[in-house]
Amino acid sequence: MKAGPKRLQDYPRAHSHRKKLQMNYNPQIHQRRSVRLPGFDYTHPVAYFVTVCAYRRECLFGKVAGGNVVLNHLGRLAHEEWAYTKIIRPEVQLDEFVIMPNHIHGIITMQRSSRSVGAHGRAPLLPSGNALLFRQARSLGSLIAGFKSAATKRINQSRHTPGQPVWQRNYYEHVIRGETDLNRIRQYIRDNPAKSTEDIYNPARISRGEP
Repeated sequence: MKAGPKRLQDYPRAHSHRKKLQMNYNPQIHQRRSVRLPGFDYTHPVAYFVTVCAYRRECLFGKVAGGNVVLNHLGRLAHEEWAYTKIIRPEVQLDEFVIMPNHIHGIITMQRSSRSVGAHGRAPLLPSGNALLFRQARSLGSLIAGFKSAATKRINQSRHTPGQPVWQRNYYEHVIRGETDLNRIRQYIRDNPAKSTEDIYNPARISRGEP
């Protein structure tokens, strides 16, 4: 979020859970992708809590007003591309998510797919000799890379800024462990807009050097 999708506009936009979201930052929830879990299979059927930040954490996607996110045109493009993931990737289920002014929070479940392993969604496999850049097919890393690439292309076309970065280089992940963890993170996502002043990604807090 089937056979041979053509363009995003050919499909109804996937259901969005644009509600409200937050709780104090917990290092057990946000784990930077570059700190991989040793030996963990990132193609394994499991739910992840993911945060993807805008480049330099700039508020590219809109603003918060009255406890709700008001997306601008770029934010709507990011929202469409996130929702489009489940259309082109049948092994993916999207759960709660929210597009904030300078980041995205979402819950993603990876499932086994009956498709053959090869090019995946929007991110083609890199040559096997390019070991440092290689991403496993149908993995969380390939999904995020494909989303970033597609959203960046549409956003830069819209604002006439070819080659301009849109996203931070990495992303943050947390492997969801059980129903209690899942429900807690869902509530975090729902509450985030209403509690945006407490959000660690809030630019006002970052500029003041708050943790």
